Amino acid sequence: MTATLSNLVASYGLIAVFALMALESCGVPFPSEVIMPTAGVLVAGGHLNLAAAIVAGALGNLVGSLVAFGVAARWGEPVLLGPGRWIGIRAHHIEIADAWFRRWGLWAVLAGRLLPVIRTYISFPAGLARIKLVPFAILTFVGALPWCAALAYAGYVLGQNYDRVSRPIEYAAFCLAAIVAVIVIAWYLRGRSTPPARTS
Repeated sequence: MTATLSNLVASYGLIAVFALMALESCGVPFPSEVIMPTAGVLVAGGHLNLAAAIVAGALGNLVGSLVAFGVAARWGEPVLLGPGRWIGIRAHHIEIADAWFRRWGLWAVLAGRLLPVIRTYISFPAGLARIKLVPFAILTFVGALPWCAALAYAGYVLGQNYDRVSRPIEYAAFCLAAIVAVIVIAWYLRGRSTPPARTS
């Protein structure tokens, strides 16, 4: 997958960055940890503009998130966990993002954009909760910008040496995602196991 995504970005530039980041925000398991650094490598080679690559990635995140939000708001979990399974959406993805959203509310949209796994699926519980669309869109874009900027800049700094370290970066991202998932699941299960307070 790493090679395929890198080739798409190299071949189609900003269009590929926008489209792939939009698909990632729809729940398709395309790692932004590969897409945006590859764009940064192209910036280092003089093929793309750094600011344009960052904005394209953030706008892709926004558009994909709005699609995911709309699908969840309109059709809910039956579609997410039915046809959604064909693009990689699983029940535990929704549970993790939902636990995060319930804990932090609307601010989870902003903070969640900076966390692997959660950032991809946070739009679904937000859509299910039918929060206000304008604040959701603003916080999504604002949260996506630093994530896209950091990854693109990392690729820019690494330049043509990125091929040597792309695999370790991907592994590190997956490890971080697993750690975050374990923490959120543990928090969620702990909350469910806590007995309700007695009322007098």
